[in-house]
Amino acid sequence: MDQKQRQRIIDKHRDSLTRYGYHPNALYWSGRDIQEIRFKVLADIGIQDGDSVLDVGCGFGDFKSWAVAQDIQLNYTGIDLSPDILAQAKSRHADGVFLLGDLFDMGFDEKSFDWVILSGALNEQLHDDSTYAKAVIKQMYTLCRKGVAFNMLDARFLKAHDLHSQIPEDILLYCQQICSDWLLVDDYLKNDFSMYMRRV
Repeated sequence: MDQKQRQRIIDKHRDSLTRYGYHPNALYWSGRDIQEIRFKVLADIGIQDGDSVLDVGCGFGDFKSWAVAQDIQLNYTGIDLSPDILAQAKSRHADGVFLLGDLFDMGFDEKSFDWVILSGALNEQLHDDSTYAKAVIKQMYTLCRKGVAFNMLDARFLKAHDLHSQIPEDILLYCQQICSDWLLVDDYLKNDFSMYMRRV
């Protein structure tokens, strides 16, 4: 992702936060119910109380809030490009760690976290034939001890010039090159699918 693309995303979220305030719409989710359906699917990879989680493109840190509501206390780290959104996250989660920047800006060691998750952060259209998205997926797997769970928009049902969507089988084939324990989940929302990548 180049600097121009990064700045576009930062500006976009500054504008959406001004319009909507603390609300899923500020993160371009249609509603909290849809957001939480995605969270449950990600957590179902096996995230448990006491686990460490890196949330890539964490937004307001709402996955942490959702986990607490399920009686799952996490050692939570979130990263996000938007300083405005991240400021809200920090104010809402004093016990979380929030870092500003892109995944590739961080100097995390390999296997630094039990789980690495991502919800919606690969939906930005970068017009790069998924090069960035695939690099993120590979890096997330490098950073996990137990596994990775992420979602993407399903190109079989949703194609828009301003959104990045993927054919699930194409991403599955890519994930199979990285790990041997994987699962494609595509039965929860029409326009969405999730991938699990577990360490053996």
